[in-house]
Amino acid sequence: MCLAVPGRVLEISEEGGLVMGLIDYAGTRNKACLTYTPEADVGDYVIVHAGFALQVLNEEEAASSLKELGRLAEIMEKDNS
Repeated sequence: MCLAVPGRVLEISEEGGLVMGLIDYAGTRNKACLTYTPEADVGDYVIVHAGFALQVLNEEEAASSLKELGRLAEIMEKDNS
């Protein structure tokens, strides 16, 4: 199963010739490669899978995705109880 997670771009830098971003995933921060999303800018939301941003999202799309991921987490938690 593949899971791509939305996050907000906080910083953009270059590392080893690659465009990288510091991404905030609802409070958790991690780096992701932005090479596939050259249009991404600080403040934008991106979908990240396996350390690569694959698509830029608007804020409403990101909020909707995060809401559904939260709902899924609640369901999984209930199933494990």
